[in-house]
Amino acid sequence: MGDLREHLLSRARADLLPWTDQQAAAKAYGVTVCQVEEAALEAGLLPARYQRNRKTLSTEDQLKLFRSTVAVVGCGGLGGYIIEELARLGVGRLKAIDPDVFEEHNLNRQLMSTVAGLGRPKVEAASERVAEINPAVEIIALRDRFCRENGKSLLSGAHVTVDALDNITTRLELADVCAYLGIPLVHGSIAGWYGQVVSQFPGEGTLQTIYGRCADGVGVEKQLGNPSYTPAVVASLQVAEVCKILLGRGTPVAGAMLVINLLDMEFSKFKIRC
Repeated sequence: MGDLREHLLSRARADLLPWTDQQAAAKAYGVTVCQVEEAALEAGLLPARYQRNRKTLSTEDQLKLFRSTVAVVGCGGLGGYIIEELARLGVGRLKAIDPDVFEEHNLNRQLMSTVAGLGRPKVEAASERVAEINPAVEIIALRDRFCRENGKSLLSGAHVTVDALDNITTRLELADVCAYLGIPLVHGSIAGWYGQVVSQFPGEGTLQTIYGRCADGVGVEKQLGNPSYTPAVVASLQVAEVCKILLGRGTPVAGAMLVINLLDMEFSKFKIRC
């Protein structure tokens, strides 16, 4: 890869590598754009798509994100925004896990749902979308329903898992599998004007404390519905949590719950006693 590195350094504009040169290098050296992106970041070059990140994230940060794997369980209201933002952020490998297809009631809030795509698998749309916005990101589309039995294989290799589920029973199984595998879990849920975010690290039982007494396994969103704006807000907060965890920066919402009230525009954080 030494020749590739020198080639990229010669094509860079200051320390930025334009997408056209990234594509050309992949073709010239018979490698993928993913490999070119990693070589560029290793050489201290920043793919030009990330130049508006640079006041917040360093080139070293971008390399760390690129070498990370994030599993997103659920590709609907929350999951669509989460996958979009992680791809644009530059997380190098995404696992998109969801068994469902798009239905008409998804059109009001799910980023990747379209009229033409009704009946299409959600993970298929997610894969196509990532390829359109950031081809350097590898996405693994897993059309499967997460459960305790298959969870270990579905989450294999993930550095962080994101909970974008819509039922409590599966959410608790996800928390248990993440604890077993030692993977941090970023939880989000939405209902009407409201949402909540929790980051749970191995050894913690925050979600089990919050949801352990919910016998029917059905969230309050069944009563309050979900408009278009709530998943966008909560998903963005979850992506910020993922970024902090991957980079070891800031203070995640751990051992606590962030509650979002968009009706009164109030954000509150409560400690959870496990």
